[in-house]
Amino acid sequence: MNGCCAVSLALIHYPVYNKAGDVIASAVSNLDLHDISRAAKTYGIEDFFVVTPLVDQQALVKRIAAHWTAGAGARYNPDRKEALQVIRLATSLEDVVATVEARGEGRPILVVTDARPDEKNIGFNRCSEILQTGRPVVILFGTAWGLSRELIQSADYILEPIFGPTPYNHLPVRSAVAVVLDRFFGR
Repeated sequence: MNGCCAVSLALIHYPVYNKAGDVIASAVSNLDLHDISRAAKTYGIEDFFVVTPLVDQQALVKRIAAHWTAGAGARYNPDRKEALQVIRLATSLEDVVATVEARGEGRPILVVTDARPDEKNIGFNRCSEILQTGRPVVILFGTAWGLSRELIQSADYILEPIFGPTPYNHLPVRSAVAVVLDRFFGR
């Protein structure tokens, strides 16, 4: 554990936007599973929830995770096995909340990430204080073109966007996860 609280990650595949602004369920990416689970393990996160309501995508997550945690991949690369063991599958954000609540620590604080500025944004310093409260926290990341406004507005907090030195602002989600984790838990 990272030493301050029970922090989980959730990679949301629904409800997210497509390029046209329609709410969709996005496809799971093998790279996201590998890279985010490795970042989570590096920074002491024990639960990386992959959230998708699509049955075929759930089967894909199970197959990839099983290959690396119990199959030939586990024997071939024990480090990858250790990392992918943090993956948890959920059909909805409600399932994530229920899983965390079932541990007996109360309802988790939901912190969403978004590349778009919002009047309700909180900075990394303020969010670090929230992480220190001892309550469980789930940090949500969106796929495709980002989390739906409805989901964002339903969260407890909206973390400020990550900006680089240029106007371009479309990080891959696995990169955004790594930046966020390092800002909170890096040495």
